[in-house]
Amino acid sequence: MTQPTTIRRVPGPRPRLPEPLRTALTLAATGVPVLPLRQGKVPFGNCTACAGGACGGRPNMKSAGPCRCPGVCHAWAAATTAPAVLASPSWTAAWRRAVCVAYHPGGAGLTVVDLDDAAAIAWARTALPATRAVKTTRGEHWIYRGAMTSHNAVRPGIDIKSAMSYARYLGPGTGTMTALPDAVRALAVQEPSPARPAPQAVAVPAGVGGGACRHRTPAYLDRGIAMAEQRITEARSAVHATVYRTFLAVLSTHGRCGCLTDAHVARLFTAAQTRGETPRHCTDAWTNARTRLGL
Repeated sequence: MTQPTTIRRVPGPRPRLPEPLRTALTLAATGVPVLPLRQGKVPFGNCTACAGGACGGRPNMKSAGPCRCPGVCHAWAAATTAPAVLASPSWTAAWRRAVCVAYHPGGAGLTVVDLDDAAAIAWARTALPATRAVKTTRGEHWIYRGAMTSHNAVRPGIDIKSAMSYARYLGPGTGTMTALPDAVRALAVQEPSPARPAPQAVAVPAGVGGGACRHRTPAYLDRGIAMAEQRITEARSAVHATVYRTFLAVLSTHGRCGCLTDAHVARLFTAAQTRGETPRHCTDAWTNARTRLGL
């Protein structure tokens, strides 16, 4: 009796990943949180459960944590480095409709100075340190290593995109990425956008005695402020307490001698707001720390 012929099914080729998703996975593997942008180069709308603010504070962008919705929700908060999320069915459907890839600069520890035209680029070349530059449709993105709060219209044609914001990925760019300079932080403090206030700096009075400050050296003071910024921005829990303790430590060292300036305080406030603190809380924490030390 003739045995029936066994038919073996040969697996077909796996479906090709959408090009934006392949780019996103490559970026995510380097630690850059990514998300898809739809037509118009804007984020996808919130899922049904979150539409219209039904899920609480996230649509108001008051939280700095990642979005935990199964779909692509809440703009910059959706950005992730998790391959399983990026390639999940709901995200893959979005990637197939995506027109480009965006990323959360602050989540990657980066700041993007978005120079929108030739005049803005010309100004930056004279006022800001050179760093990695990426060509855009009309201008350039200058990318610095370090995060801060995001601000729009700090100068004509210039936005700052970092924490709680997103930027389009337009390629690796050229040049060596340098550390975020005080000149960029100062843009947010000195020329804020009316829609997004800059951190509220607190004037620090001169210390008792008014003599020469033994701390007033770039090596000592700048290192202390940089360490304080790092302590705040790296906090993963108890952010309120970390901010207060850090302010207390800075004031205990520098608060009585008058070496702190408004620019130093603004840097600390910016670091705190990067972790989701409000200007009011920064002011309260600073005041409470001064009160405790009798300043």
